[in-house]
Amino acid sequence: MAHLLRNDIGPVAHLTLNQPDKLNPLSDAMLAALSEEIARLAEDRSIRVVVIKGAGRAFCAGHDLKEMTAARAGDDKGRAAFADLFDRCAAMMQSLQRLPQPVIAQVHGLAAAAGCQLVATCDMAVAAETARFGVNGVNIGLFCSTPMVALTRNIPRKHAFEMLTTGAFVDAFRAQELGLVNRVVPEDALDSATTELAETVAAKLATAVRIGKEAFYAQARMPLDEAYRYTGDVMVTNMLDRDTEEGIQAFLEKRAPAWSQE
Repeated sequence: MAHLLRNDIGPVAHLTLNQPDKLNPLSDAMLAALSEEIARLAEDRSIRVVVIKGAGRAFCAGHDLKEMTAARAGDDKGRAAFADLFDRCAAMMQSLQRLPQPVIAQVHGLAAAAGCQLVATCDMAVAAETARFGVNGVNIGLFCSTPMVALTRNIPRKHAFEMLTTGAFVDAFRAQELGLVNRVVPEDALDSATTELAETVAAKLATAVRIGKEAFYAQARMPLDEAYRYTGDVMVTNMLDRDTEEGIQAFLEKRAPAWSQE
């Protein structure tokens, strides 16, 4: 059985984590499959939005603890194996934010530890009312240090620290209050709500969204004055795009834009 399924519906690519019997852990095979598919998507201009979801009862339960335990064979060998795992996971997470296309997490059931990290890493998230989120490694003596990186860039620090040190889960509505997810919907409306958001974004000018996503993450790492200089240059580049010129002219003439790009 394939660990990751891809189904393209128009300009939206749907990636499904497909180990439902294990609650879709980020195993070695899953990380490899995600990394390979993300690399393919980065070159696929026909895809404008990516949706990541989980098969079965959960979105993602984090790393595969049984697989991690089996990799620990002596301190030196175990250290190397664990370092490699976390390096590969970090590379995959970062590649999602480098994707030209916006990425939406479609979350149901459980999003735990590295699964919560995956939600926090995606550009947007839609959650079912029944979804739960946690960085609960501390409950077994393993502080969620790598998930912490994405979490603390999504929600206020004190709330992140509470989640990290108590191992407590938050429900979907609390996750929305904290800024971890954009929308919370009834479970039977999760597919349609995510599709609606994805199609809304996919309908925008693709070059503008690609330019904007790259700038969004780049400026967030800069001091204020540097961020304004950088984004001013980005705006200039965007304004000089012929399709942007057409979009502005269409707005002034109160008509639909006739963009050259699909």
